Amino acid sequence: MTKGIGRLFQVGIAKEASRGVAEALATYYIPFSDSPLLEEKQEQVKREQSHGVIEGSVGAEITKEWAEGQINAPIGDRHFGLVLLATLGACTTVQNSDPSGLVYDHDFQIAQSSQHPSLTVFMSDPLSGQDYKHSLGVISSLEIKYDFGKIIEYTAGIMAKKGETASLNPSTLSEHVFTSKHFKFEYADNKAGLSSPTEVKLKSLKFKINKNVESDDVLGSSEPVDFINKRPAIEGSLEAVWQNEQDFKEDFIEGNYRAIKITLEGDETIGTSAKPKVEIILAKVKMAEVARPINNDDVVTQSVKFEAHYSADDAEMVRALLTNLVTNY
Repeated sequence: MTKGIGRLFQVGIAKEASRGVAEALATYYIPFSDSPLLEEKQEQVKREQSHGVIEGSVGAEITKEWAEGQINAPIGDRHFGLVLLATLGACTTVQNSDPSGLVYDHDFQIAQSSQHPSLTVFMSDPLSGQDYKHSLGVISSLEIKYDFGKIIEYTAGIMAKKGETASLNPSTLSEHVFTSKHFKFEYADNKAGLSSPTEVKLKSLKFKINKNVESDDVLGSSEPVDFINKRPAIEGSLEAVWQNEQDFKEDFIEGNYRAIKITLEGDETIGTSAKPKVEIILAKVKMAEVARPINNDDVVTQSVKFEAHYSADDAEMVRALLTNLVTNY
């Protein structure tokens, strides 16, 4: 045992071949930012029956055990595909048109299932000298923040089974990341229109996918037998300079829907001439609130809140497209 700082910890993830059965090795160790990583959780019931004295409970029994926390990390072009798979549930991979034959396009969509792919989450703790791995890890939420002058990061909420002791030898992942200069925001009347969209310059953007995960608790066990994802909800907000009503206010007033495309495309070349890219498409978005604070000496901006809906015309709510050198997820 020794003392040290949080940078010594490492966290890894791997897709489980069999749901709830821990993998032996992590596929990716993620260079994470400050975040409360997985912690052991409990629910207890007190023994508060009368014992002929005025004191209260004589003890407490553990009734539920699990792990919960989050990973806050830069969007990397390799490991983020596994995060997207666990968030949305389904992925189709095809070879990119790059002449090298080494580049792949991954198309992530919501799987119509309440059991999206599970992960094993690995926790390397050199301070205590005891590592852990957590099986049946599911992503309960995914939030992405796009802020000027920063590396683009995500926060993934995670629920999993309590940890099993392990002996890990982590190797930190090297991959392409994205900053605010790689960002583009575009919209159209519908998804088909995103082939020739309108671009709007933003100052910031964030959105969150909430999967409404519920633990499957049963008699005879203190551990959940599963974590079940339910109805997904997507909400977000953005900020832009106020310069016309057509960008957002008009849609808000008239109740119009828009399709939105959010793109991150890196500078680095992969393969022969391709670029690492992450593209998020929200097929049907309604502006929920538009505010325009006016201060005498400040540039007038607008803040917009929005919500994504399922598009029956496109048979989807959200999809993510990822271009990288990974063959499959």
